[in-house]
Amino acid sequence: MQRSRKGGGLKLHVRGDFTIVLMLSPITRIQLTFNHGMSRGLITAGYQKINKNLNAGTSGDNIYLWYYRGNSEYDVPIVNLHVSIEAREEAQMFAFGWERLACDLNRKARGKWIYLWVKRERPTYICDITANADYDGDADYFQNGYIRVDEDTNRGAGGSFVFIWYRQTTNSQRAITDLKISTDDIDEMLFQYMGFTRVTTDLSKGAGGSYVYLWYKKDSGLPIRAVSVIVNTAAVEQYRYPRVFIRQKNLNSGNKGNTLYLTFSSF
Repeated sequence: MQRSRKGGGLKLHVRGDFTIVLMLSPITRIQLTFNHGMSRGLITAGYQKINKNLNAGTSGDNIYLWYYRGNSEYDVPIVNLHVSIEAREEAQMFAFGWERLACDLNRKARGKWIYLWVKRERPTYICDITANADYDGDADYFQNGYIRVDEDTNRGAGGSFVFIWYRQTTNSQRAITDLKISTDDIDEMLFQYMGFTRVTTDLSKGAGGSYVYLWYKKDSGLPIRAVSVIVNTAAVEQYRYPRVFIRQKNLNSGNKGNTLYLTFSSF
């Protein structure tokens, strides 16, 4: 996959035989889907689908790209795209201000872990974060400027499909400055004492095992620029990089699903 800019737009070449041309008014949001349920809210919210399976010719999930041209306070134009195939490159991309779409373009096909990255016209910061289960309220979230982290935090565990969502701002003073993951009552009491706010949706809903919650805080710390999840646990060592953080509390704690970690960058 290669990308280039021309005439104020973006051109994305996918696996040598297909070209996506992103022109006209700026693209401000890109999402990926790996099942039909993920598509419904996108359709209602007015996203455009590129009807080409990015995982074609494999035994993996069908992966589709969707894009949106927004003009709300939460929409900042995307000006560049990049695709990574090595874990050692990922932390550097975060540190240089890129955002990683969480869905592996090779999802369930084995082989390389392939990720699409976006770079925006201006620096952005995470100002709101939430989660939902089984696509409840997807369209409303999209219509209100949220971006979905396109990986199920229950991956491989059964239960509900659960996704993390966030909104962005160009005002660093409004940014979230820290994120935590709780997997037991002790964690919860500690984070409450530290002034964190809990996202109400259990990230392991319906899968058995521990109750897993995302917590956030806004204070005088460094603003968070990007957030994603890691499924490739072999990449954890590669993520030991300045301003890039991993919360090594398994989002599938206590069940037999895939090990997933929350990651984010701050600067």
